[in-house]
Amino acid sequence: MLVGCLGVWMMRSRSGDCFSNRWYFRSAFLGGIVAQQIVGRERNQRASHRQVVRSVVASRRVNSTVRHLVLDHLGQVLQSEASFVSQRGYLMNRSYLSIIVGLVLVVFAHPASAQSPAARPTTPLNNASRDRSDAKAEADRIAKERRAHARSLLISLASDARSFRDQALRARSLARIGDALWSIDSEQGRTFFRNAWEAAEIADRESEGRFSLGQERITLSQVRSNQSQVQLDLRREVLKLAVRRDRHLAEEFLQKLKSDQQETKRENSSPNLWALSEASQQRLNLAKELLSTGDIDRALQFADPVLGRVTISTLDFLTQLRDKNPAAADQRYAAMLASTGSNVQADANTISILSSYIFTPQLYVIFGTDGGASSVGLPSRPPASVSPQLRLAFFYTAAGVLLQPQPPPEQDQRTAGIVGTYMVIRRMMALFEQYAPQEIATAIRGQFEALSSLISDAARQRENDWIQKGLTPEKVLADQEQPLLDQIEHAKTSGERDELYLRLALLALSKDDMRARDYVSKIEESWFREQAQAWVDPCLAISAIAKKKIEIALELSRIGELTHIQRVWLLTQAAKLLAKTDRDKALSLVDDAATEARRIEEVDLDRPRGLLAIANALKLLEPSRAWDAVFDAVKAANSTERFTGEDGVLALAINGKSQLSYRKDGVPDFDIEGIFGKLANDDYDRAVELARGFQGEAPRANATIAITRSVLNEKSVPVPTPQPAAKN
Repeated sequence: MLVGCLGVWMMRSRSGDCFSNRWYFRSAFLGGIVAQQIVGRERNQRASHRQVVRSVVASRRVNSTVRHLVLDHLGQVLQSEASFVSQRGYLMNRSYLSIIVGLVLVVFAHPASAQSPAARPTTPLNNASRDRSDAKAEADRIAKERRAHARSLLISLASDARSFRDQALRARSLARIGDALWSIDSEQGRTFFRNAWEAAEIADRESEGRFSLGQERITLSQVRSNQSQVQLDLRREVLKLAVRRDRHLAEEFLQKLKSDQQETKRENSSPNLWALSEASQQRLNLAKELLSTGDIDRALQFADPVLGRVTISTLDFLTQLRDKNPAAADQRYAAMLASTGSNVQADANTISILSSYIFTPQLYVIFGTDGGASSVGLPSRPPASVSPQLRLAFFYTAAGVLLQPQPPPEQDQRTAGIVGTYMVIRRMMALFEQYAPQEIATAIRGQFEALSSLISDAARQRENDWIQKGLTPEKVLADQEQPLLDQIEHAKTSGERDELYLRLALLALSKDDMRARDYVSKIEESWFREQAQAWVDPCLAISAIAKKKIEIALELSRIGELTHIQRVWLLTQAAKLLAKTDRDKALSLVDDAATEARRIEEVDLDRPRGLLAIANALKLLEPSRAWDAVFDAVKAANSTERFTGEDGVLALAINGKSQLSYRKDGVPDFDIEGIFGKLANDDYDRAVELARGFQGEAPRANATIAITRSVLNEKSVPVPTPQPAAKN
């Protein structure tokens, strides 16, 4: 809209004389109302023109009829003026014509464009753009308010956390608050991290006083209910979060940890094949965390100071590093080989661990002084494709250690001893003969024969499955079963047969073979059979879900010996797998899971866990129902005493006649964090109110942190797309 326009002109004669009568024209558009006035030499023309303009103002647009009237009128004016000029012998100059044409354009440009059919589509487009801009501004305003509110919630929670009676909860909460706040207030986050470290130190010392490995017997019921006493390592949890935010802060914590070890004389100077000293192992763990996120440079900055020692943990780090940067890993492995050659404490087990990097990645086998084997990992990866030079360097290092003279038994401080050294060479003999130079292979063969003469016949004839584990192809199930079946035929007691049937069941279980259930059913002793069934069926179910074998999973949910919480987990996971292909079936499975969850006692910690698993499934299938499921979980949590809303697992155990075995599989769907973060994305205020419904400090803190993280970590604010205006 034209806000103001003023034009004044004067037409002079060629001789320079002015007309006795001057023309003035003034046009103004103020506040969307057009005011137009033409002052002329003749009063009746001026009055006529004013009347036309008033009509335009009244209607606020020029329709086709009015435009014709105004054009006709202006035509008459121009004709009259031309006649007037002609009578006086004057000629209109170009300026006068330009002004008249400009007058027409000023009067008609805006209304004409408003009425032009070709221009009409621009108005909806401009409106849509303006609506989108307004929507983005509103979304940004809401997001800013939520971030401010989330920050306020965290500060308030941090204040409450300092008074938590549970030191472990205090440490975890403060560390997570510091991590969540870091993106908007790093200084405040750093303060909370330091407060968390102080609480973690206290909690770890208290845990060490309660826990003694090898002195406390873990019962079957404790394992199944996930209540077994474990030693806390809260400083590691704090370090894990801090290292991603501030390397210098993580270094500060590591120095404190090392100083604490020196003061309490807890540094272990004796050889440890499994891990480093506590401070060094924490450093390596941080490096693994960084490596898992792809931050290789920072991972190596933390790891390099401790990679001089040969342990299972350091070799495992190098194996993981090789997946991301083979050159960097091989370089550090070569340095490790060089240092091993000059290490007087290196023995056969050192060589066995070093061999895993090339020949059995992430499968580590060591032998005790009695020849018994211990192992970590599974033979699931092919040998590493290293250069011939690096492989040759390994064999030279191995020969230098394995060919050392044997010390007298009373002076032998090696981890393997004579028998263990014999077993290591026996395991690696085929590798020497295949890859090592002939002179080295011959020397190793001579050492093997010499050691064979020093050990007992029982040790020499001892069968050990780990001798060739990972080095030769696995036998098919039938070939592995037959020797056990032969032993069953010659078993003298039912107890011996039961043990053999369990071994057969576990062998079939390792192949995900449903025949494991058949072998368990042949165990005679009822209590032992029940224990075995309670191990085999959940393991088969976990494998079926992992491999997306839905039919097998549903069959096990019907016939398997499963606890209520195991069946709830199985049904909800199967429902999630069916979400895209059979939604109705999936919803039916969720309903079955809800029925199963209601069978769990109200005071049982598994009840809120099961309800959270149901909520997670509903969030995928029918989001509106997820709110009710979470509300039920909050009520169930308030009926228990120790529910925290984290560390959800499926705990399995089998108490055999000779040993207790157990496993724990993490289940994120049992935890608060995931579901509350998702709900907060849908309705922040409602999620906050739901979190406040927890009576326990731990679940309330975990829910609050999950909600605030979803707000503070969001990368962008979704902006609704304006819809086109409806057509009349």
